[in-house]
Amino acid sequence: MYKQILFLLFVFCMVCSCEKDTKPDLEKTPISVTTDDFHNSVDKVIEVMVHDIFSPPVASRVFAYPNIAAYEIIAQNDTAYHSLKKQIKHLEGIPKANSETQINFSLAALVAHIDLSKQLIFSENRIETYRDSLYAVWSEQNPKEFEDSKAYGLEVSGFIASWMKTDNYAQTRTMPKFSVNTKDESRWQPTPPSYMDGIEPHWSKIRPFTLASADQFKPVPPPTFSMEEDSAFYKELVEVYDISNTISEAGDQSEEIAIAQFWDCNPYVSVNRGHLMFAVKKITPGAHWIGITKIAAKKSNADFNTTVYAYTKTAIAIADAFISCWDEKYRSNLVRPETLIKTHFNDEWKSILQTPPFPEYTSGHSVVSGAASTVLTSIFGEDFQFDDDTEVPYGLPVRSFKSFNLAASEAALSRLYGGIHYRAAIEVGLVQGKQVGSYVTNTLNMKTN
Repeated sequence: MYKQILFLLFVFCMVCSCEKDTKPDLEKTPISVTTDDFHNSVDKVIEVMVHDIFSPPVASRVFAYPNIAAYEIIAQNDTAYHSLKKQIKHLEGIPKANSETQINFSLAALVAHIDLSKQLIFSENRIETYRDSLYAVWSEQNPKEFEDSKAYGLEVSGFIASWMKTDNYAQTRTMPKFSVNTKDESRWQPTPPSYMDGIEPHWSKIRPFTLASADQFKPVPPPTFSMEEDSAFYKELVEVYDISNTISEAGDQSEEIAIAQFWDCNPYVSVNRGHLMFAVKKITPGAHWIGITKIAAKKSNADFNTTVYAYTKTAIAIADAFISCWDEKYRSNLVRPETLIKTHFNDEWKSILQTPPFPEYTSGHSVVSGAASTVLTSIFGEDFQFDDDTEVPYGLPVRSFKSFNLAASEAALSRLYGGIHYRAAIEVGLVQGKQVGSYVTNTLNMKTN
């Protein structure tokens, strides 16, 4: 009898112990996912993209899809935000969350962002290491919530990845290189020091997000090529040469040089040292504006969902801006100032900035800055003052702006100071970008005001 009592006590204790060990995770503290967590994820992607050296157009695609995946998840759980389903005409609705699971939608959004970003870059191990450090913390905090949220985030990531693969990007990887017309002086020629092939000549074939077609905002043609001294084109060429010489004489203290360098954002800068040539890694112009989005979100104390919304809308505008701009670049196929200046004025002339490897018209910085600034203004307001520290990691000081539009105007003008664009490409490009940005703003109803 005594042994039976002891046995029953033992069984009772074991049952109680098991019940304690299997206490529902619902009673554990919910996992906290902050806006800084999302900012850090975006920063990590930019860091890897700089390491991997992505071209500006391709980088814009890397920003767009992961942010859309995250946004669609938060829109599932917050009625203030509206799904992009059918607003982007070729996007269907993502899988619905299972109401019987314990999903943290912010966590799921971050999981989807990280997972899809990993699929779009080369150095996957860098993203995986970052991801695993987060997973380890979350799985300790609340295993059930983590597993359910991760499963949903990966499900949505897979859905967006399948949609992404139909945008014609893979097909453009096998299309022929750009054929340079060496017999026509008006056409683009590869420039020193690397004399690289034209980057992404088929980018206009990538499926846009909001635009009806790549040429929806086709700009006016550039000034007619002419080396006659009284022609509009020749005068713009001379302007580039004269401004470059003037600010070069002023030296490194020149405000114009500071502006040019701040907005350089050229991932293809090559440096010659004796017999060696190496690349100086920098962010792309799209990444700079994504950085400005982060600054605006943090300054305005945007919550998690607003932060994701701001990144997503801006990334879509940047992506469509590159499609619009590259469509014109390879249609007009205009020669860069450097080529003509060295041929006709001074064969030892060097531009302040290194000329990027693609045709001149329109200016990519101008188009992208016009689009991004327009969208950011629609989100944060007309007179949003901010200190831009995006370039600090690359050794450049902070610059302050009274609005996104003024920042965009400076970014555009920086290309003239840098000696790599004529004025027409800058001014027309800025208008083209604002048209794209306004179209994105007016087409997408993403948030209830």
